[in-house]
Amino acid sequence: MTKRRLRSDKNKLLSEEDIALWRHTTERLDPLRSGKKSRVIFGTSVELRSSTASAQAENSPADVKLDRTQIKAPHPNKSHRPSPTPPSKTPHLAQFDQRAARRIRSGRTEIEARIDLHGMRQHEAHSALRAFLLGSHARGLRWVLVITGKGGSSERDDRDITHWNTPERGVLKRNVPRWLSEPDMRSLVVSYTTASLSHGGEGALYVQLRAKRR
Repeated sequence: MTKRRLRSDKNKLLSEEDIALWRHTTERLDPLRSGKKSRVIFGTSVELRSSTASAQAENSPADVKLDRTQIKAPHPNKSHRPSPTPPSKTPHLAQFDQRAARRIRSGRTEIEARIDLHGMRQHEAHSALRAFLLGSHARGLRWVLVITGKGGSSERDDRDITHWNTPERGVLKRNVPRWLSEPDMRSLVVSYTTASLSHGGEGALYVQLRAKRR
């Protein structure tokens, strides 16, 4: 067998004793099988990578974003919403109670207050009538008398030139019922009717006021 010459780092030949020791040492070594180290390292790398990936996946922004998308803001319960308050309507005038009219005519039901609009101009009469009805209602009165006048020639005033100051004969007799039917006065008045002759006849009205709310 040809002997190989082994050189040291200083290019010197090893002695026969050194060569024999080297061979003896190398023959007793159990060489690593090919791929064993790589498999271990590869397997370890995979385990480490998978563990790291799992840890990152648990805390990844994608998961947080998914959780946020799954959380929905609560919607208000429509069944608990308060119902809108319906607008109040001014009641319409009713027919005057004929039994009440007979009691007033006979004196069994007393007229609690009265106002005489005779001779007033329209704007004066309208303001006076409204103030009278408001005051009577506030006092809790129910039966009042409104005197309009029949509209004779003595009621004419040549100084009246506007619509509210018209000298037309019997204007208050026609307009007072219309005023009583307007919403602001209708909220105070239940009904009205022509008075008896003893209370003014065609030139006066019995007016029933609404009960005062407590």
